[in-house]
Amino acid sequence: MDEALLRSLTPRVLAVLVRRGADFAAAEDAVQDALVEAVRVWSADPPKDPKGWLVTVAWRRFLDAARADTARRRREDRADEEPAPGPVPSTDDTLWLYFLCAHPSLTPSSAVALTLRAVGGLTTRQIAQAYLVPEATMAQRISRAKRTVSGVRFDRPGDVATVLRVLYLVFNEGYSGDVDLAAEAIRLTRQLAAVIDHPEVAGLLALMLLHHARRDARTAPDGSLVPLAEQDRSRWDTRSIAEGIGILQTALARDRLGEFQAQAAIAALHADALTAAETDWVQIVEWYDELVGLTDSPVARLNRAVAVGEADGPRAGLAALADLDPALPRYTAVAAYLHERAGDLAEAARLYTEAAFRAPNVAERDHLTRQAARLHTAGHG
Repeated sequence: MDEALLRSLTPRVLAVLVRRGADFAAAEDAVQDALVEAVRVWSADPPKDPKGWLVTVAWRRFLDAARADTARRRREDRADEEPAPGPVPSTDDTLWLYFLCAHPSLTPSSAVALTLRAVGGLTTRQIAQAYLVPEATMAQRISRAKRTVSGVRFDRPGDVATVLRVLYLVFNEGYSGDVDLAAEAIRLTRQLAAVIDHPEVAGLLALMLLHHARRDARTAPDGSLVPLAEQDRSRWDTRSIAEGIGILQTALARDRLGEFQAQAAIAALHADALTAAETDWVQIVEWYDELVGLTDSPVARLNRAVAVGEADGPRAGLAALADLDPALPRYTAVAAYLHERAGDLAEAARLYTEAAFRAPNVAERDHLTRQAARLHTAGHG
């Protein structure tokens, strides 16, 4: 079973059903039913036209549900007949669907959560981690969003800022999480940049390209995580770096700074350094100051503490860290790193062990466990 194929087809099939008149919540349920059926039967008998197969099965599921629900009889008037069998147009409506999910009837946070779940393919747990909230809270938020848009006409697309937020979170999950969605997020952001002249769209595309350029160097042959300072920079994609920096420079020249441009500027400074030792940490701190001013994000403040530790020394970094909530994801890992830099190896080893227990994915857990073991060995050497 090709999970990547199913994931890429999900938003396109969902878009077809919505265009044919299905309400969003019912269409999503029908698509999920079709995906379950695909997992069951495709291994033995894969279809020649996977998208067409999914559309046909999902549409049948939608019609069955519509006919069984007397409170929604009006849908039967829009769907008297099943569409004739045959090839499904290859039009990619994914970006259109992103805008429709960012519906004006939803708050931006609810629109993002709904889109990530229904279109982006992320689990409720993954979305909750991105928003720094409990999984149960995020599940309730998504359920409320589905109820809000149930029966709503999708003829008033949402705003660009909400769509950018969704694309950013999808990319982050694909870049660092268990599911590879980064390339799809870049593809959609390129589409958006081609039709919308907006500096933050350009900033997001530049940010994605600059981060994605380092992807091959982020893991060792055995799959273990390689920190930025230890990466083989000859494996970085120089073409993507050049493209990202060019896009960023054009956006910054318009003097309409936003959070994605600020993040891209930080990524560009890392990409510019031929070695880790040549990184311009002072300028990176300045850009983090801009980013914190724009967003007041606790994650930005956490990353700023790391940069301060590199620019002004680990004690300064720990002082910056002291102002943050210790429950913040990766807080303990940052504290461990700064304590190690400051020479407090016993405390660093303890914190690395604690951070490994809290790690959001296997790769980070294993990396932090190795860091703790390394310091324990050094302490007993």
